[in-house]
Amino acid sequence: MGCSAGGLTALQHVLAELDPDIPQPILVCCHTGSADVALLCELLARHSRLPVEEARERAPVRGGVVHVAPSGYHLLVEPTLRFALSVDDKVAYSRPSIDVMFESATDAFQGHLVAVLMTGANADGAEGLAYVRRHHGYAVVQDPASAEASAMPQAGLDIAGADACVPLNAIAGTLNRLCLP
Repeated sequence: MGCSAGGLTALQHVLAELDPDIPQPILVCCHTGSADVALLCELLARHSRLPVEEARERAPVRGGVVHVAPSGYHLLVEPTLRFALSVDDKVAYSRPSIDVMFESATDAFQGHLVAVLMTGANADGAEGLAYVRRHHGYAVVQDPASAEASAMPQAGLDIAGADACVPLNAIAGTLNRLCLP
């Protein structure tokens, strides 16, 4: 899941409605403008029925856990399904970058993933979403009309399109349908 402006509220809403039995890992990249990812994790955990933790270098990607990208690092998933952190140049003025996370996860999971792009004030995530779709992943985009900041989901639709474009209150239900056996 990727978001920026308005992302905290959007993530809290989606995580509150996700089924706690979802077996897949949930990766989150939220441009907060704050270095305090521990606080972000705490705020998300108050609403989530899944455990929420900051992604750490070399830590395994665990199913049923919400992994949050740390501030100031790109979050990548290695083919061994462990996290890697990078201080490479910003992408779309962002580090962590949603584009980088989406592309890396697509490669690691060989296209078997669902990418979610939500509210935000820039275009980060749009190119990554296109990459996901080109590699047979599934793209969910928040309907820009329901976003606090419509630029990010609109860029996703303009550049990548979507397999599902739904309002914020339908994202969790969409994920529950796609991810539960």
